Amino acid sequence: MIANLVQLAAEEKQNPLVPPGPELLVGTIAFAIVFFFFWKKLLPNINKVLDERRAAIEGGIEEADAMKVEAQSVLEQYKAQLQEARHEAARLRQEAQEQGAVLIAEMRAEGQRQREEIIAAGHTQIEADRKAAASALRQDVGKLATDLAGKLVGESLEDVARQSRTIDRFLDELEEKAEATR
Repeated sequence: MIANLVQLAAEEKQNPLVPPGPELLVGTIAFAIVFFFFWKKLLPNINKVLDERRAAIEGGIEEADAMKVEAQSVLEQYKAQLQEARHEAARLRQEAQEQGAVLIAEMRAEGQRQREEIIAAGHTQIEADRKAAASALRQDVGKLATDLAGKLVGESLEDVARQSRTIDRFLDELEEKAEATR
């Protein structure tokens, strides 16, 4: 048989690109067996793995999109809270400035009131001191005048009531003259 094949091969001039018929048949049958094995056994497993990968990738993408949306909402909430905190800080700063201004005004008013009280107390004290000094001066002047008058007249003027009237009259005349000259 091999001899027949060799003789047959020698007799025919064959195209090197086209295989002989029996080889083509055996190759086709072998291809069909391998194709059937791949189609029944390997292809479902490959498709299953590809579907799992696709599902995992799509799930990962969906999860990433969901996380992105959640992160965006958290960022928006953070920005809103930050803006609210800024407004609150500005409001508190404004209130503090207003309270400071009110406090300064109150302190100024209190200082002014205390100053007025001190000035009034000073005027009262000065007036009391002036009256006390005038009274002491009146008594001293009266005593000196009585002593001087007693020496001029040559007798003692010890009568207190007379002394007081004379001194008061004398000082009143002096005050009237002083006021007239002003």
